[in-house]
Amino acid sequence: MVGMPVVDVPETPVAAAAPRVPVPQARPFLHILSAHLKETFFPDDPFRAVAREDGHGRRAVAALRYLFPCLEWLPCYTLRALRSDLIAGVTVASLAVPQGISYAKLADLPPIMGLYSSFVPALVYAVMGSSRDLAVGTTAVGSLLFPALLGKEAPPAENPELYMHLAFTATFFAGVFQAGLGILRLGFVVDFLSQAAIVGFMGGAATVVCLQQLKGLLGLQHFTRATDVVAVMRAVFSQTHHWRWESLVLGCCCLIFLLMTRFFSKRRPKFFWVSAAAPLASLIVGSVLVYLIHGQNHGIEVIGNLKKGVNPSSAKSLILSPPHMMVALKTGIITGLIGLAEGIAVGRSFAMSKNYHVHNNKEMVAFGLANIVGSCTSCYLTTGPFSRSAVNVNAGCKTAMSNAVMAVAVAVTLLFLTPLFHYTPLVVLSAIIISAMLGVFDFPAAVRLWKVDKLDFCACLGAYLGVVLDNIGIGLSIAVGISVVRILLFVARPRTTALGKMPNSTMYRRMDQYAMAESVPGVLVLQVDAPIFFTNASYLRERISRWINEEEERIKATGEQSLQCVVLDMGAVAGIDTSGTKLIEDLSKSLHMKNIQIALANPGSEVMKKLDMSKVLMRIDDEWIFQKVGDACDYALLNCKIATVQHSIV
Repeated sequence: MVGMPVVDVPETPVAAAAPRVPVPQARPFLHILSAHLKETFFPDDPFRAVAREDGHGRRAVAALRYLFPCLEWLPCYTLRALRSDLIAGVTVASLAVPQGISYAKLADLPPIMGLYSSFVPALVYAVMGSSRDLAVGTTAVGSLLFPALLGKEAPPAENPELYMHLAFTATFFAGVFQAGLGILRLGFVVDFLSQAAIVGFMGGAATVVCLQQLKGLLGLQHFTRATDVVAVMRAVFSQTHHWRWESLVLGCCCLIFLLMTRFFSKRRPKFFWVSAAAPLASLIVGSVLVYLIHGQNHGIEVIGNLKKGVNPSSAKSLILSPPHMMVALKTGIITGLIGLAEGIAVGRSFAMSKNYHVHNNKEMVAFGLANIVGSCTSCYLTTGPFSRSAVNVNAGCKTAMSNAVMAVAVAVTLLFLTPLFHYTPLVVLSAIIISAMLGVFDFPAAVRLWKVDKLDFCACLGAYLGVVLDNIGIGLSIAVGISVVRILLFVARPRTTALGKMPNSTMYRRMDQYAMAESVPGVLVLQVDAPIFFTNASYLRERISRWINEEEERIKATGEQSLQCVVLDMGAVAGIDTSGTKLIEDLSKSLHMKNIQIALANPGSEVMKKLDMSKVLMRIDDEWIFQKVGDACDYALLNCKIATVQHSIV
């Protein structure tokens, strides 16, 4: 028609020189598999330190340094470091002796085994451990788990010999389990126990331990073996006529003294040794007092005779055949897992404060070998308890040599000083345990969980109530269950959010977080915050479809330009499987039926490779694959304008 303006409509959209995302070159399957296995099981790349050495001899030395961490610091060990480790080791030994006796009584084992467990395992860890600060020994939670899990099979009061043999066997299986995890490079298994679950479990276990000590404080002869708060309170108040005021007064005085010294040491960190020496001082004063007043005649029970001499062999006491082996195996796995979680968590916390690294797998092997050797030398479960480790750090330890010094000090006690503990009152041991357990309650951590993440606080509270209201096994199951469920929910229900353009910028940010972010007319930008696998592909299909439907309804209500393109920001999609590629393909088909284009922004190499191999890229058309969300939106807007012009001409 004459006089009508001529409009030049390009046949194909023109991209403003936006660089495309390349498809990575194909690699052999074995290369890909080995790379994945290396990243999963060898994140610390232990072979690098060996491979970079020249010559077979130097490589052998480097391998030995990796296997035996003590070889890293022994060649450059100095007298100054030895002096610091001597002070720290002797200081920790003064705490290890009363704690070892106390925890052995808590485990319903002979008190001397608490001292045995602070000798041989500490020497093994000094050679194998990668932490400079951990002080190895028994723990209250582990000690409580033994009678709770083994008591039904072999009641300690009725069959003490069988119970002791089962304790050795459970320790052996715990060591095998721990060392096996380390050798197989499965250190990440410990990470499945969330910090929230550990805080709740440890708090519940500390509550149970404190309640169990009411037997010693009140001088009761008979007490319930149940650990829940209802059963313990019933046992306490049903025997009011058996309460001994002498035992209660001595126990309360000892407990007040221990708490006061702890408070003083916290206020004056230079006097850390006051709190560390307080348990041993309590034992000495209590023993002298009971000896002078003949406390046994007034209802104050004492330890009695302790055998002199270092650890006797117990290898022949291991029960490795039915019918009792299975309960020992179950106990070993549970206590081994708890011991690892506690020891590695404590080691990490001190390592972070001193700016060095603790290797999970090395620690697992070290704890495992310590418990395997310990089970053959009359020891029960050991790990790195917080109380001893804190004293070790405050005393100025420099290396794991402090564990060897502590072991020597304990050996001297075993050889020459055990008769001095004959008159040690059990109520003092109860006070020492209660004092140590009060430090396990991490109230600041629980408050922080409540403020930061309510779901984490619920996990913490669930684990705590499970331990306190039922038993430790239920509490542990709840702690593990909540952690696993949260992981599954995170994987199965990833977050998808809408992105908008920031004013006067090329950046795109979440619209629910940035109020100034503006939606792009005709374009819906969605961000997927997790890998796309079979566990979440169905959910993502429904969730993205709902995003599209809601956007179309909003456009229809406001009369804006119709939806022309859906951009998926794939920057956080670290991986994808066949279900994920099928999701992208189905989404492309469904949008094509609505005359809506799909575009992908910032897909990773693995995503691009699998989309290419599954022919999904061919369906989408590689010109709709972009490096940045901004490029995708600009390209979509250009197409929208061209489509509008073409429609107006028609």
